[in-house]
Amino acid sequence: MIVHQYLLWAKTVSEAERARGLGLLAGLYARGELRGAERLGFEAALPVLAQDPFAPARLALVEALCRQPGLPEDLAQLLAGLDGEPGLIMLARSPVLNDCDLVEFAEAGDEPRRAAIAARAHLTAPVAAALAEIAGEEACLSLVTNPGVDLPGFSLGRIVARHGQAAALREVLLARRDLPANVHQALIRAVANALSVFVVERGRRAAGTEAGGETAPAAAAEGTGERPGIAMIGRSAPDLRAFAAGLKQRGELTPAVALRALLAGHMRMFLEMAAELTGLPTDRVAALAADRSGDAFRLLYDRIGLPCGAYIAFRSALQLVQKEAYLDDEDAAAGLQKRIAEAALQQYARLGEPAGRNPVVALLERWRHEAPLDPRTATLAA
Repeated sequence: MIVHQYLLWAKTVSEAERARGLGLLAGLYARGELRGAERLGFEAALPVLAQDPFAPARLALVEALCRQPGLPEDLAQLLAGLDGEPGLIMLARSPVLNDCDLVEFAEAGDEPRRAAIAARAHLTAPVAAALAEIAGEEACLSLVTNPGVDLPGFSLGRIVARHGQAAALREVLLARRDLPANVHQALIRAVANALSVFVVERGRRAAGTEAGGETAPAAAAEGTGERPGIAMIGRSAPDLRAFAAGLKQRGELTPAVALRALLAGHMRMFLEMAAELTGLPTDRVAALAADRSGDAFRLLYDRIGLPCGAYIAFRSALQLVQKEAYLDDEDAAAGLQKRIAEAALQQYARLGEPAGRNPVVALLERWRHEAPLDPRTATLAA
């Protein structure tokens, strides 16, 4: 068999020749020139071949296979897990890796891996949402500059909330013609905040401030109780997660609470509540909620244990915030609660469900006329 012959030959040649030979062998597989037992033999030997100690040999192997749609999924996962450039190439190019694979690699990986995933030619909303929750500035920059990404509105807002202080990312976002008005305003506030920090710091240096004195970022945030950047853009995730955890500990984290948070447009609060209720990481919850087909969210919905009669309300709310650039709780638009409630009520009306038969409809009718909810208060329950 050709694979056996290669293994015998590889022991007698230089590393450079072995790398070239491995690339040629993988190319035969990718082009379908290995058939039957030879193809199966190559797949069986691939875990060994992928551990070649010569880095260019591993790279040649991956370059030949990274675009191969017929590669078994477990082997694609194996190659994507390789260290260095070979693994990054597989993450960036392999059509075999599905959304679950990519989210798992993003969770477990470092920033170069996340940036490779963010640069894929076609990136779905669930993967983009997961990256928006955990990726650093470099990967998020790749995400917002990738023309092939399906980026949900609330995930765009999440990127701004987490990295609005990054000048390079602000510059790219402000150059986008499709940038929603509320995102543009948040970025302008971030620029103003960065300038104020710069001015204060220059002033302190000019005045000869001692090195051990109050820092410029602390001075810029004085009176706000928030960290610089966060004060002008949105609340920090740990605070919201701690708040959701506190509600759960007190037995107050109910389906009605989660529904109220989402219907009020507080997507970030809803994600943290769902993470507490399911035990899943927040980025995984965001990925499930970003699925535009609704199938993945249905799994999340059932895992949370939400009532059947409220599904339409949740789904209607998600469809709206998937389109809008949600900017965390402080930046929720005043009219968002009313628009979400009206969209959900229209869905219930098509099904002929009056308020008397479905209590969720009655709640929507009431919430449509109320002021938006403050997520920091304990009056979340219906």
